[in-house]
Amino acid sequence: MAQEVHLDSSVGYALKQAAAALRTAMEAELEPLSLTVTQYACLELLGQRPGLSSAELARGVFVTRQSMQAVLQGLQERGLLSRSATAPQGRALPTRLTAAGTDLLGRASRAVAGVERRMLGDRSPAEVVRLRDDLAACAAALEGPAAQG
Repeated sequence: MAQEVHLDSSVGYALKQAAAALRTAMEAELEPLSLTVTQYACLELLGQRPGLSSAELARGVFVTRQSMQAVLQGLQERGLLSRSATAPQGRALPTRLTAAGTDLLGRASRAVAGVERRMLGDRSPAEVVRLRDDLAACAAALEGPAAQG
């Protein structure tokens, strides 16, 4: 007999609730900047790691390569990023933020940081580190060898 999942005690369900609430709050803060959560995540990655390819960005933002192409095209049309016309090696075109992209990223990062502060409330720095480490361990456990079987 399969064990029943009780939503009121399910860690997975609570995690899904937190993820949905976080996304909704981020969307509300990013909407006045005309950014989606995915566009923001793309800008944030490029701000921290200039020159990433679209495939690397897709993996980092958790979208398909096809979806990332549309995101990059939209951001490039807005003048927020630039892409080389030719690849320095292979086929991957490195992507970088423009000055306008860097400016918008700064405003968006401040907005998202405010959402995270609200989410974490009055938790101590040690509690925040523990939460982050616990969530990373959960993700690693599902990505490990046992997850393949």
